[in-house]
Amino acid sequence: MGEKEQSFYVQGMSCANCAKTFENNVKEIPTVENANVNFGASKITVTGSASIDELERAGSFENLKVTQEYEQNSSKSFWDYVKENGNVVGSLVLLALGITLFYQLGEEHPITIGGFVASIVVGGYRLFIAGFQNLVKLRFDMKTLMTIAVIGAALIGEWIEGAAVVILFAISEALESYSMDQARNSIKSLMGIAPKTANVIRNGNDQEINVDDIQIDDIVVVRPGEKIPVDGVVSKGESSINQAAITGESLPVFKGLEDEVFAGTLNEEGYLEVRATKLVKDTTLAKIIHLVEEAQNEKAPAQQFVDRFAAYYTPLIMLIALGVATIPPLFFGAGFENWLYQGLAVLVVGCPCALVVSTPVAIVTAIGSAARNGVLVKGGAYLEALGHIDAIAFDKTGTITQGKPEVQSYKILSNNMSVEEFFTIASSLERQSQHPLAQAVIHYAELFDVNPYNVDDFHSVTGKGIMGTIEGIPYKIGSPGMFESLSSSIEKEVENLQDEGYTVILMSQNDDIVGLIAIADAVRDMSRNMVKDIHRLGMKHSILLTGDNENTARTIANQVGIKEYLANLLPKDKQIQIKQLSGKYGKVVMVGDGVNDAPALATADVGIAMGSAGTDTALETADIALMGDDLSKLPFTVRLSRRTLNIIKQNIGFALGLKILALLLVIPGWLTLWIAILADMGATLLVTLNALRLIKNKETN
Repeated sequence: MGEKEQSFYVQGMSCANCAKTFENNVKEIPTVENANVNFGASKITVTGSASIDELERAGSFENLKVTQEYEQNSSKSFWDYVKENGNVVGSLVLLALGITLFYQLGEEHPITIGGFVASIVVGGYRLFIAGFQNLVKLRFDMKTLMTIAVIGAALIGEWIEGAAVVILFAISEALESYSMDQARNSIKSLMGIAPKTANVIRNGNDQEINVDDIQIDDIVVVRPGEKIPVDGVVSKGESSINQAAITGESLPVFKGLEDEVFAGTLNEEGYLEVRATKLVKDTTLAKIIHLVEEAQNEKAPAQQFVDRFAAYYTPLIMLIALGVATIPPLFFGAGFENWLYQGLAVLVVGCPCALVVSTPVAIVTAIGSAARNGVLVKGGAYLEALGHIDAIAFDKTGTITQGKPEVQSYKILSNNMSVEEFFTIASSLERQSQHPLAQAVIHYAELFDVNPYNVDDFHSVTGKGIMGTIEGIPYKIGSPGMFESLSSSIEKEVENLQDEGYTVILMSQNDDIVGLIAIADAVRDMSRNMVKDIHRLGMKHSILLTGDNENTARTIANQVGIKEYLANLLPKDKQIQIKQLSGKYGKVVMVGDGVNDAPALATADVGIAMGSAGTDTALETADIALMGDDLSKLPFTVRLSRRTLNIIKQNIGFALGLKILALLLVIPGWLTLWIAILADMGATLLVTLNALRLIKNKETN
């Protein structure tokens, strides 16, 4: 409807159900067209218009604080959480007082009852406000269940247990809030990376400004020990830059003139002047933060299942509780008060707290853990999918290999020409060409400190090579097809090198072959170990996809240990092959450089791009990006995915298992409110602590 979108950060969202309640309340604001709460990122996006006061009123049931900008807060200590939950502490003190009075004055004494009522009111007033609002609107969530259970306990005179339900439920919510705060620290740490101010040279003066005011082409001064405030290129100076915040690389990277640098990275030793190439809102760091926030809102299939299950589960629990409370007294002559008590216990034990929190805490924590290690995962769905896949396809150029041809060997066939002279002539000719193979020869010739000759009568033969005259002598350099006749020994040597996967170029002087050069795109040092680790993790099928000829494809696949290869593929062919591999092996992962592999990455069940921090295509196309161009992060990501899947399964099992065990106690009539709340709180605590194990998920080599 053309309405504008606004985003706000929300502090105080303790549980997923509370986030949903807040979202529904915001949707009821007359000027709001739609609202979407990102619980993982503590953020709400509003379509339409709403003031911060209106939003805070919508979140008043949980005292939510809403801000337009993210507010960087220091990490909370244990005592900070105690202070925030002072009402729980007060309620606990009043409960202890009530228990003391219980033994001194008796359970029916008005002062004893008053102590328990005070404990219930102090500890549960927020619970009751939300619960009554939900009852009026016929929303049945965990707070509705707890409210009904506490009121029922009061009606049948179970004051001590009613107070215990309130306190233990509040403690359970505090634990959930703590776990989400820990999980969200991944975003908070990213947001706190970049400095808020920068020193910029304007009109010859060095002035401090807010980073939001930096313009493209501004010259930013970065002194040793300072963080770089914006993406740009070095215009003066050189230094070692710690890029761990962006790429996950543990070692600093040397940066000199015209090298690219990123916002949030640390200048370790030298004075730098950086020319800004992006506004702060468009930096690589800003994109990563945005994508991590969005990723935490993208629900994995397991989480979608839990959400759907919980939607039916809560009403079902209410029906079961009603049945437990009414059927035995009405049809079997059992005591009404006793079975009403059992029904209330069923309500408490059936609270879906643990079930609802079982998956999002694990997903949010895992995505944050990946981001800290230089791996950008765009959603829980991709993280979960990666854990199920056992076929992986690799692009060759720029992924398995370094992406640029290099001279691997050479042979001088003329007795009258030294190596230095050979490469001086070769590089002089190749300087007239922009072909990648020409650049490989020029780069290699620099080892001999050559001084290029002037080339006359230069001529290019498309697809074959070049020719020219140096000091009156005609030379040619190019592929074997450029030369009309080759001796059998040279032909044999060329064929042998080509069979080994090399591209061979020859050089002639006066039409006599004087030497040959073998060129290949060198395999990355880490590729072999990465493939070995992937196979060790149980990945059954590995496939190399390349546009090169079959000999090159076979050679590279054998060098790194990839099991299959498909050669002579155009980008469109790679997309077709991914579809065929999916039909053959089921779900397939595609790993590419994020540029010409975009169609294949998009077609694969999970597309993983070599991120080369700052490559927009990698961030936009892939489902997962390896920000440091580091293949060793791939086995780490697979391990993280599988570990996350296992923890989610464990959590769902714990959450449902404990509740089923407690519910079985209804049959002999042994279920009490104490057992019910301890089972519910125990399940919540168990799944929370289990999920938080992912925080310490570090890369291991």
